[in-house]
Amino acid sequence: MNFSLDRLGNKIEFFEAYDLKTLERAIAVQIDNNKALMLEVYAVSHHVVFDPNAGKMLYSAVVHFRVKS
Repeated sequence: MNFSLDRLGNKIEFFEAYDLKTLERAIAVQIDNNKALMLEVYAVSHHVVFDPNAGKMLYSAVVHFRVKS
């Protein structure tokens, strides 16, 4: 049985929330979690749209994590 460990080089995560504070908190938690994997934030993209079903604004973000150089 072979057991090998590969280091993660890139990781992209998606987040959604109905308010910015919740979205920011979720991203901050994942930033701390990914520090253990030696990943740092490389890029962030965010969008906001109106959700007619909920009658609220829906905030979303895509965070690209990359291995620390």
